[in-house]
Amino acid sequence: MSKECMLSTIDNPFDPFEQFTSWLLFDKEKGYDSCERLARLLKLSDDLSQKEIDEATEKAIDDIIALDFTNTFIKVTKTTEESADEESVDTEE
Repeated sequence: MSKECMLSTIDNPFDPFEQFTSWLLFDKEKGYDSCERLARLLKLSDDLSQKEIDEATEKAIDDIIALDFTNTFIKVTKTTEESADEESVDTEE
């Protein structure tokens, strides 16, 4: 199982995972700019694995929340089951 995290606000009624467009429009309308705020803290490169990207994203979200004296921002998580499907390659000699 893996956990995805997104930065949101306490008053946003939309699910950023399932209703991203509506969530984003609400976020922009209120002036929160959650995506931009998160992007300013994230230092990502092409050399990082998806797991490292996820960990850095969660840490940046936690940092934003820790510094939010208005208690506006929240972390929204979604747990997904990782695919156990593995490709098998048959080789004949």
